[in-house]
Amino acid sequence: MALISDSSIDNALRNKASTTTEKGFGRALEILLVARRLLVSDGYAGLSMRRVAVEAGMSLSNLQHYYSSKEQLLEALLLTTMDEFQAKMDRIAVAMAGRPQVERFLTTVDMFLDEITDPVMHAIFFEIWALASRHPFASDLMGRMMGRERKAVYGLIHGLNPAIDDELCMERAVLIVAQIQGLMLFRLDRHARPEQYETVRASLHKVILSLATVL
Repeated sequence: MALISDSSIDNALRNKASTTTEKGFGRALEILLVARRLLVSDGYAGLSMRRVAVEAGMSLSNLQHYYSSKEQLLEALLLTTMDEFQAKMDRIAVAMAGRPQVERFLTTVDMFLDEITDPVMHAIFFEIWALASRHPFASDLMGRMMGRERKAVYGLIHGLNPAIDDELCMERAVLIVAQIQGLMLFRLDRHARPEQYETVRASLHKVILSLATVL
């Protein structure tokens, strides 16, 4: 799992009225890491401001200097999660520049698969899905995350087969993202069961490549 970046912290604190010092950014990072750990281990119900303050080694009032409420803390945490996911897609785009289109496509698919099978990210995604039904920000965030994935896959499909028109290309992108995200239900573990993981990965490559290229 990637560490939370300075740019993500900056985005998470962008609505904060007071000036945040370098030391303040460090504390904000500590708070978000604690909040992420609690969200993963105990879910949204276990993510109380008081518990975060205790785990971060600060007073509740000090925590509220950075995030005034549980909702604001959750917003910052989910924003950083989305920022890190986008950063990974951006790094792939840069690293794969000039490479065969099919390699770029499969590398992106593998990144999606790695994300949803990482234990921490798996837990976070499930919490976001659960929250999306009752928490407006989580619902909006999930929509934006899925939208980014669809847009990335849409562009890759166009590169693989320009003959596929825009409407069909988006339909294929929606189906591909749904298939990948659906694998979360099977709790694949690439470390504990590598053979099973590689079998599923190979099958996913075959099915998705067909969906992305065949008219």
